[in-house]
Amino acid sequence: MDRIRKALDLARVQRMQTGDLRSELKALGEATIEGPAGVSLAQSKAIEYSCTRVFTPAEDLLERNRILGATTVDAAAAAFRMLRTQVLQRMDERGWRSIAVFSPGANDGKTTTAINLAVSLASDRLHTVLLVDFDFKRPTVAARFGLAPEFGSDDALTGRAPVRDCFYHPESYERLVIMPARERLENSSEILAGPRSRELVHDFRSRYSERIIVFDLPPVLSADDALSFAPLIECGLVVAAEGRTRRADLVRTVELLQKTPLVGTVLNRASGALPGY
Repeated sequence: MDRIRKALDLARVQRMQTGDLRSELKALGEATIEGPAGVSLAQSKAIEYSCTRVFTPAEDLLERNRILGATTVDAAAAAFRMLRTQVLQRMDERGWRSIAVFSPGANDGKTTTAINLAVSLASDRLHTVLLVDFDFKRPTVAARFGLAPEFGSDDALTGRAPVRDCFYHPESYERLVIMPARERLENSSEILAGPRSRELVHDFRSRYSERIIVFDLPPVLSADDALSFAPLIECGLVVAAEGRTRRADLVRTVELLQKTPLVGTVLNRASGALPGY
C-alpha cells in the first residue's frame, strides 16, 4: 500500500510543477428526459423518461457485479458518497459538467468506479447523470447492468442508429441514464477524436445545466483511445488498484494526462482501509 501511496504523491507533485449529427441532435430537442414544464429536472419531484428506454436490472446481478443499489447503505456506499462530494466540489468550483474515469491498465476497477460514481452522483437531487460507455476495446457497462442494448454509443458515433435510440434508464435509479456501448470498434481512437464525437459531447454538456456526464474509457496505457478523447472532457479521475497497479504505470498515466485536469485519484482494493470506510 505504501508503494501506491508514494506513487500517488509523486504524481501529484509532478502535476503541480459533422453536419449530420448536428441535425440529428437538433431534432432530438429536449425530449430525451422530461420533467414538469418550467421546472428544472433536478428539482422536479419525478422525471418522466418519454424517449429513453427503461429496463429493470436484477438486484442479485448488481450485487455480484459490485454495483451499488439506489438505496444501498453500507461502507461501500458511504465511500462513494464521500468520493461524490469531493468530485462535485472540485467540478463545481470550475463549472465543469463532464468527467472521464481513467486507469493505467485493465482490471484496476475503472468501470466499477465509473458506474458507482454515476450512481452516487445521481442520488444527489441537484443533478441528473448520463453514464457513457466509450470503452470500445472492452465495453462492459451494459453487461454489468444485465442490459442487452439494441443500440449503443458505437451506433450513435458511426451513424448506424439515431442518438435518441441509444439511451437507457435503469429503474430505481431515478436520475441516471446510460448510453452503453454495444460492441467493439476497430478504429475507435480515430472516431473518438473525430467531429461526430465532438458534436455529441458538446450536446451532452449543453443540453441540461444540471446534468453531469461520466465517461468510461479504455485504460490509458492499453490503447490511445483515452488520450484521443481526453481533450473533449473537462476533467478526469484516475483509478489505481493496490497490489496490481505498478508505480511506473501510474506515474506514466498521470504524465500522459498532464493536459487534462484531474480532480483526484481513487485507490481501489485498499487493504489498509479502516472499518466503515
